Amino acid sequence: MPTVPEPAGDSRARRVVIDPEGPVLVEGPVEVVLPDGRIARSDRFTVALCTCRRSHRYPWCDTSHRRRERRPRPANPDSEAGEGRG
Repeated sequence: MPTVPEPAGDSRARRVVIDPEGPVLVEGPVEVVLPDGRIARSDRFTVALCTCRRSHRYPWCDTSHRRRERRPRPANPDSEAGEGRG
């Protein structure tokens, strides 16, 4: 991985929190160097970096990694009552 020089005048350590099932949280402000050389910048105090590459706002996480679980539909008592009629 290539190293990127630290911005001048900002030498304090950044806190990085890794969530195995989600994004990487980084104390901001941050600059992210993308594979094509572009730089994405955020001035927020904490940013979520996408690690699954499903985000529509890559490199920022938009929670696209979350799987949607279907809830079972509640039984409709009216639908069963009409079945025995002839």
